[in-house]
Amino acid sequence: MLDHGYIQIYTGDGKGKTTASLGLALRALGHGWNVLIIQFTKGDSATSYGELASGLKFDNLEVKQFGMDRVAYAHNVCMEDYKEAKRGWECAKEAINSGKYQLIILDEINICTAMNMVKVSEVKEALLNKPENLEIVLTGRYAHPELKALAHLVTEMKPVKHYFDTGVMARQGIEY
Repeated sequence: MLDHGYIQIYTGDGKGKTTASLGLALRALGHGWNVLIIQFTKGDSATSYGELASGLKFDNLEVKQFGMDRVAYAHNVCMEDYKEAKRGWECAKEAINSGKYQLIILDEINICTAMNMVKVSEVKEALLNKPENLEIVLTGRYAHPELKALAHLVTEMKPVKHYFDTGVMARQGIEY
C-alpha cells in the first residue's frame, strides 16, 4: 500500500476526467486497494453508469452517487441538488477520516465547488488533514485555483475534437 498519498485533480472542458479516474481505480483495485468513488451531481435512475455495475463485482470497490435522476448543470440546478451535494460531502468527509480506503475519488466535486454546493474551504480543510497514506482524486470542470494549488498533480483535459459535436449522443460503455 501507499506510504504517501497525493492529491490529484482532473479538470478542463475535454472528455476524460471521470474516465481517467476510473482507470486509476481499476489499477488500484488490481493491487488490492480499497477504493471509494463518490459521484456528485449524478443520479443512477436516468442512466445506468457502468461504474455502478462494476462496484457490485469488486469486493474492494464502493460507488456511491449523490445526485438527482439527471446530471446537474448550471441551468438545471435546484435545491435538491444542493441537498444531495451536502449529503455526498458528509459521506466524503467520513470516508476520508475512516482509514478504510487507500483511494477516494470525488467525481464532479469541482462542479459542486464552482456552484457553491460544497464550500471550497471545507474541501481544502479535508485535503490538508487527510491521512498520510490516502490518495484522493478530484474530478470535474472548473477546478478552484486554491484546490489546484494544493494538489500534487493537476491535469487539464482540453477538447480538440469530439464526436458529440456531430450529434453523437453519450454511449453506454463509453461515456457512461
